[in-house]
Amino acid sequence: MDVANLRKDYVRHGLLESEAPTDPFDLFRTWFETAVDAGLEDPNAMTLATATTDGAPRARIVLLKGFDERGFCFFTNYASSKARELDANPSAALVFYWHDLERQVRIEGATERTSTAESDAYFEMRPRDSRIGAHASPQSRELASRDELEARLAAEQKRFGESGDVPRPDDWGGYRLIPSLIEFWQGRPARLHDRLAYRREGGSTWTRARLAP
Repeated sequence: MDVANLRKDYVRHGLLESEAPTDPFDLFRTWFETAVDAGLEDPNAMTLATATTDGAPRARIVLLKGFDERGFCFFTNYASSKARELDANPSAALVFYWHDLERQVRIEGATERTSTAESDAYFEMRPRDSRIGAHASPQSRELASRDELEARLAAEQKRFGESGDVPRPDDWGGYRLIPSLIEFWQGRPARLHDRLAYRREGGSTWTRARLAP
């Protein structure tokens, strides 16, 4: 397959300083709402990049489940590989890619666990079968077969029955990435893309700069 000749021209939008707010969260909210309103599939899907203790990079897709001026939240099993990596090295990065809008957002910063109350509140919002699944799956650990996972699920379904509360497992909860960098990328013709990078200079103060494509 000739991958080198797979090309796309970017012509939909531009991103000028005159159109960009001083607070990157305001711009992210606008872009995110645009992605939702456009009917994009999984607009909250994002790449989460972590690193092992010896510096090897790891990346996977996770789902954004909340954001505000404090940062960007996602949830996982605290025994998973991503959680172990974040607990050992809290530095991480996120990337959103909205292909139909020709936009990317790249975010870097440190992570912290969300509060117990935040984790409980989100867990209660999940469908009941997903809550039971969180008890059944020893995330990132090796399994002998799919049958083992199905057996674990059946055991948890029997334990919780067809109704009643399914509490959050102690080893399941959220992380918040607290950004020090948020970069907005807008595709433009001739590969002369618009890139505006916001960097936090301490506290809530952000500086903005244009980067060459």
